Amino acid sequence: MNRTGFFALIIGSLLAMAAPITCADEPLSSVGLNDSMLYIEGSIEKLQLLEEQALTASGGDREALLFRLDQRSIKLIDKVATLTRDLAVLPEDDPDRLKLEKRLRTKVIRVDQHLFERIDGLEKRIKTVREQSRSASDAEKYVKQAYLHSLEGLRLGYYSALAGTIKSRENLGISNDELRRNAEATLYQYAEKVSGRVELFSNSLREIKARLTKDATNTSLLASANEVSIERGVEITRLESLLSIMSQLDMNTVLYRSVLLREDKGVSLRMLDVEAGKRMLQDGWENTRKSLGKNIPDFLFKLLIFVLIIFIFKALSRLVKRFTGKALNKSSTSMSNLLKDILVSASGAAVMVLGILIALSQVGVSLGPALAGLGVAGFIVGFALQDTLGNFAAGAMILIYRPYDVDDFVEVAGTAGLVKKMTLVSTTIITFDNQTLIIPNSKIWGDVIKNVTAQQTRRVDLEFAISYGDDIEKAEQVLRDIVSSHEKVLPEPAPTIRLHRLGDSSVDFVVRPWTNTANYWEVYWDITREVKLRFDREGISIPFPQRDVHLQQAT
Repeated sequence: MNRTGFFALIIGSLLAMAAPITCADEPLSSVGLNDSMLYIEGSIEKLQLLEEQALTASGGDREALLFRLDQRSIKLIDKVATLTRDLAVLPEDDPDRLKLEKRLRTKVIRVDQHLFERIDGLEKRIKTVREQSRSASDAEKYVKQAYLHSLEGLRLGYYSALAGTIKSRENLGISNDELRRNAEATLYQYAEKVSGRVELFSNSLREIKARLTKDATNTSLLASANEVSIERGVEITRLESLLSIMSQLDMNTVLYRSVLLREDKGVSLRMLDVEAGKRMLQDGWENTRKSLGKNIPDFLFKLLIFVLIIFIFKALSRLVKRFTGKALNKSSTSMSNLLKDILVSASGAAVMVLGILIALSQVGVSLGPALAGLGVAGFIVGFALQDTLGNFAAGAMILIYRPYDVDDFVEVAGTAGLVKKMTLVSTTIITFDNQTLIIPNSKIWGDVIKNVTAQQTRRVDLEFAISYGDDIEKAEQVLRDIVSSHEKVLPEPAPTIRLHRLGDSSVDFVVRPWTNTANYWEVYWDITREVKLRFDREGISIPFPQRDVHLQQAT
């Protein structure tokens, strides 16, 4: 039967459906159905005209009209299925429904045969376009491929319409056994083709990427990889749409869903069930077992080489760290203990990194992509850890310029204490009341650093006051005796004892002896105590603050 007969058959079926729906108390609106019927009848008339044009056209016009004809046909079949489902809503004992079912059983069933004829015709057109694409030029090839993808979309549209027709017939209680068998056979056959293409493209893509690891600048391989990746994505999307149609007919799709799971592309949540996962695991285990049986000797040998190289470079790392430590200790260059430890550790780590890279290259791991990935990862980590890297930079500057070291007494970042520990990130300070402060290095390097114990000697600054009535020369001599008699006061530089200021209530002397930094507080406290005792014995007074107040009585 030609296309005109096919559309005439659809018209007859629709007219048969329109007659009985006239009761006002039915669940469906007769007015709405009549409007829908008029729309469909108008669409069928347009399709007949479109078919006549397609039969008389040639070349590209014929292909365009046939494509449009297929699109409109799919919509028309979907509309027939919708009306059939609406008919199923009527009560089973409704006389109008019984009349419709009797007429539909003799007419609608013939539509199924012509639906398969349209699908077969589309298959032939797809085959023709695919053959033309192989021999076409580059520009024509992309046009043919785009047209081929569109035809494949039409095929899926026909399959979806076929599934809707089967479900509609089941709603009416019409026998579907033969139609379902033919539909399932067709869908299973197409699913096998699409799954095969998905796996074929995946294997080809893996092979191309393997060659790219050895020749990353090959533009032909890059173009091929891009082309195969696009085709693979299209086939995966097509397979997912097909499985959705098959699921409407309650067909077993576990085998094909496992293909999607293995590809890990274009997978929706409905694909992730237990059976598909189980099938994927079974296939994966079988492939792994075969691969291990074939490659286990080479794998063990490469593993042995890897372990041996790591062991050798680990021993070499220890040796390099030992020699580096000895060289730094013998060096006359002044550097902090922390800097020495870092240099020793860095030398050992550099040897180990070199060993790991050599070991990986021996077992077949490509270092180029790995190093490129590390560079990108390093940029991301560096951007995310800006503050931490700032502390690293400040710590490196502290190690290089050494403004302080461990066990130095410092005043930094608004606090004072003894440096107990230094790292590249922070400095740990113990205050004199035994509090532990951990200060980021960026806070220290960006502020004033006062190292109290950096010098071997330190001047002790003292100030003493006597009364205006006391003997200045006697007081000065007593101070000289006290300073010169202290065993921890250094003779050089010589102590300074001078009359410094005539204050409001006293005559002030400054006493500035020098001592070793470690003895600073002992000298400070001893001299202060001895001055008080000697002044008391010598009758020299230390005056309180005084102020004369003159009172004048007003007349």
